[in-house]
Amino acid sequence: MGRLTYNSSMKVHFSDRTLAHLKSVINTKLQRKEGFHFTWADDPAEGGGRNTIWIHPGIPLIFTFTSSTPPLLNTRWLEALIRTANTVTGLEIVPEPPRPPTAAAS
Repeated sequence: MGRLTYNSSMKVHFSDRTLAHLKSVINTKLQRKEGFHFTWADDPAEGGGRNTIWIHPGIPLIFTFTSSTPPLLNTRWLEALIRTANTVTGLEIVPEPPRPPTAAAS
């Protein structure tokens, strides 16, 4: 279970796979100097509920992964996540779609 640390104090746990995709989307937005909201649902075991934070280039973020091997990123999921990040409501975690089929070997 990976961890996103926001502003040196708030720690939120996500699977390494989800966190790797979030990192890619967040980094894309921050490289463009774009601020945005990020909303996620709490684990039902922790009471459920939702959280929203403001992501901005001036707010420190730390991505901590449990595994030393980065997962393969699903381009369809990245595209779906970036679409949500570009809306007025901001980035939300949507279900991972199936990966695109790989090109057949000749």
